[in-house]
Amino acid sequence: MPLYHKLGSFPQKRHTQFEKPNGGLYYEQLFGTEGFHGHSSLSYHVHRPTQVKEILNSYSVEPKIAIGKNIKSLLFKGFELKPENDFLDSRKAMLVNKDCIIGLAAPKESLTKYFYKNADADEMLFIHKGKGKLRTMLGNIPFEYGDYLIIPRGIIYQIEFETEDNRLFYVESYSPFYTPKRYKNQSGQHLEHSPFCERDFILPNELETHDEKGDFLIKIKKEGIIHEVLYATHPFDVVGWDGYNFPYGFSIHNFEPITGRVHQPPPVHQTFETATFVVCSFCPRLYDYHPKAIPAPYNHSNIDSDEVLYYVDGDFMSRNNIEQGHITLHPKGIPHGPAPGAMERSIGHKETHELAVMVDTFRPLMVTEEAMGLDDGQYYKSWTE
Repeated sequence: MPLYHKLGSFPQKRHTQFEKPNGGLYYEQLFGTEGFHGHSSLSYHVHRPTQVKEILNSYSVEPKIAIGKNIKSLLFKGFELKPENDFLDSRKAMLVNKDCIIGLAAPKESLTKYFYKNADADEMLFIHKGKGKLRTMLGNIPFEYGDYLIIPRGIIYQIEFETEDNRLFYVESYSPFYTPKRYKNQSGQHLEHSPFCERDFILPNELETHDEKGDFLIKIKKEGIIHEVLYATHPFDVVGWDGYNFPYGFSIHNFEPITGRVHQPPPVHQTFETATFVVCSFCPRLYDYHPKAIPAPYNHSNIDSDEVLYYVDGDFMSRNNIEQGHITLHPKGIPHGPAPGAMERSIGHKETHELAVMVDTFRPLMVTEEAMGLDDGQYYKSWTE
């Protein structure tokens, strides 16, 4: 994220003494990516951020694969996922490959009994239902329905929900999330044709600084294992930081759709990109305005990627019998397109109020046992007349 941000107090010069008001020094920490080459932030801590007291337990959370090599289009009824109290327990991987994990979560309670860190992957949490606050070591971010939360790997966080009915769609990515290059100039500023700009980002605020010693449990995910690590000081002890590597939010409702005289392809809806997949936002918009326009998408072959669509709200005009929380997988190797009757039904319509998130991966996705428990069993036949 090529955007500079700062919170709290820090010295004018990097790597110099930063004195506490009552004596002693604050502890500087580089929070950087790609070694010392990528985006980074410098944070200043009341206590040394290295004080591990004990590693209590380690256990596997690796997804169990039901279909390793898939050619079938599938539909998963996401809202049938049973809610669970604990945030991590509620997270269920649906689709996975070597680059990412795509999943659902329905946590009922706030994450307050421990802290969480993903050491392997940047996380994108999409808030379908729920409202609250993402609390992190670099500041807090309020969230509500329709917000994307981008959490870089290594960020220690908790989630405070104001609601009990919470539904999240999430992606863990082993390469960082960025906004698309074609929306930005050489220095990283978003251009005039971008469907959003820097004003739309929800940046960390309300920096918490806890000067506390004790036993603080941090659950760290690394290589498919959760390690329960006991730290000697509160992980939210930062008095100030600045830099380019930090969590942020973005509301799907602030995405300004790009439209045209004829049907526009999915890249116009692109919101984020990584080295291995893209994320798109399908938002309410005017339909194409050529007098002979067909608003429904044309049939297209999945030659290079698997396509995942998460349906958020509204009537998705290209499909039949789609409901909130449904996930469809259109795998590479076979074409897909509008459901029978959807093309004809779309002609003459002027606008759509659909809301959906799409993830297109460049490697094929494996299907987990958790996903097959939500499978409708019939979707791959839905194009047959």
